Amino acid sequence: MRTLFAVATAAVLSFAGTGLAMANDLLGDIMLRGQSLYAQPANPVPRSTVMFPGDYKPGTIVISTRERRLYLVTGNGQAIRYGIGVGRDGFRWSGVHRVTAKKEWPSWTPPAQMLRRRPDLPRFMKGGPDNPLGARALYLGSTLYRIHGSNEPETIGQAVSSGCFRMVNDDVIDLYDRVNVGATVIVRN
Repeated sequence: MRTLFAVATAAVLSFAGTGLAMANDLLGDIMLRGQSLYAQPANPVPRSTVMFPGDYKPGTIVISTRERRLYLVTGNGQAIRYGIGVGRDGFRWSGVHRVTAKKEWPSWTPPAQMLRRRPDLPRFMKGGPDNPLGARALYLGSTLYRIHGSNEPETIGQAVSSGCFRMVNDDVIDLYDRVNVGATVIVRN
């Protein structure tokens, strides 16, 4: 672990001239990777490539809240299947949107509706490994909802959120790297 930290520190220092934000993002990614190698519990729902019939354009995301799975259509009747956490009772929704933005290590500002339910929440949280949005976020249309990482892998496969879709950080990084802004997202109950 000391070696990993030394490598991470050296990498951040070498990138320091490119900007503090970029250096912090790099350190967060390196440390996240270190956690996934040494300390992060196993993903309760490992990603896999599966058959996925239907007339979907490659790059389309199909979310099944009932199955608690997210499918990224790859073409030729296949998709990459990821485990997700979904909205708890009363917070599930369906519809078609597009990915309108993507952010690495996003900051989090709980919406007013959430703060009314949970006044104990912080009003703002800077992005980083302890942030509830995790390593990456994909924003869905004009909604308040996102597909985002989570530092609580035990919630994957569960119905616990306020409507967002949670993924383990390794999976959301994988998805983030494969999906473009403008991609269609189909959410089914």
